[in-house]
Amino acid sequence: MTDMRKQEESGQFQNFCRMAPEDFDHLLSLTIEKIRKSSTNFRDSIPAYDKLAVTLRFLQLEIPMKLFISDTVNRRRMAINRSGIQCIGAVDGKHCVIQAPINSGSDFFNYKSTFSVVLMAIVDANYNFIFADIGCQGRISDGGVFRNTSFYQKLQNNELNLPNDQSLPGRQQNMPFVFVADDAFPLQRHIMKPYPGTHARGSEKRIYNYRLSRARRIVENAFGILSAVFRVLRKPMLLQPDKASLIVKTCVYLHNYLMKRKASRKLYNSPGMMDRIEDDVVIPGQWRNMDRLSSFLPLPNTGRRHTLQCENIRKEFSDYFNLTNILPWQNNIA
Repeated sequence: MTDMRKQEESGQFQNFCRMAPEDFDHLLSLTIEKIRKSSTNFRDSIPAYDKLAVTLRFLQLEIPMKLFISDTVNRRRMAINRSGIQCIGAVDGKHCVIQAPINSGSDFFNYKSTFSVVLMAIVDANYNFIFADIGCQGRISDGGVFRNTSFYQKLQNNELNLPNDQSLPGRQQNMPFVFVADDAFPLQRHIMKPYPGTHARGSEKRIYNYRLSRARRIVENAFGILSAVFRVLRKPMLLQPDKASLIVKTCVYLHNYLMKRKASRKLYNSPGMMDRIEDDVVIPGQWRNMDRLSSFLPLPNTGRRHTLQCENIRKEFSDYFNLTNILPWQNNIA
């Protein structure tokens, strides 16, 4: 490891750790007290430097914990403006496949006939995870996973410090700030999801779904980058659920750390990795062309009943997209 460090100019160090040397040093300074061990008369301890480097490399090879990164919502940092909606973040979840746990029966057996722990996360406009719940048993229904998260409890108890309702530009009705999700989640006052079914090209519901998907693409790309770099997520983890949850949690922390570090951001998230829009056309990110992620599974879509108030909120957003905030190309694409 020391010889590799001396060859930083060749790029070998960056290729091994996927971060700049100065960021590695900073990360080491944050963790050294917890991973450093004392040498004994029988053997020398493994240096903390080597431990961190090998751990980072392990996470990049294909070989219940809860994390609440932010208890409060900062509207300026988290608003996703790509959809024209008063959006705070994008919600999604993944099944992280593991080997069959010892004496667990069907507790972790999921809908894909594999064993898994669930990663439920919310991503902001900068592709950072602002909430993650890791370790829920794969057998639990997706609605049950969501209802058991601390985020859901805080949302129901109005403890997220969300901005006050305000009207959309050019509209009169006060509207809540919302999280965007797919059909695996319930439609609620602060959670917007697409209209179910297939709709005619250019119809109001199809345009609404298109605008919502522009915002949801953020969380899809965050998961894509996460699994593209930390390839330990791409194959079944031969670990017990508590260790697998710790691995996933570590990947989430490292994702946020690297996305915020100027020196390592381009090494971690290389140009072209994420989806981008050119001339009003979405160019798929490189992570979408990689091998099929057989061990990082999406949550299945499930139908749920919702209140008339939630339907009216969705209808107001739909009217806003179709009548007030019209994108020049939306009728040609949606």
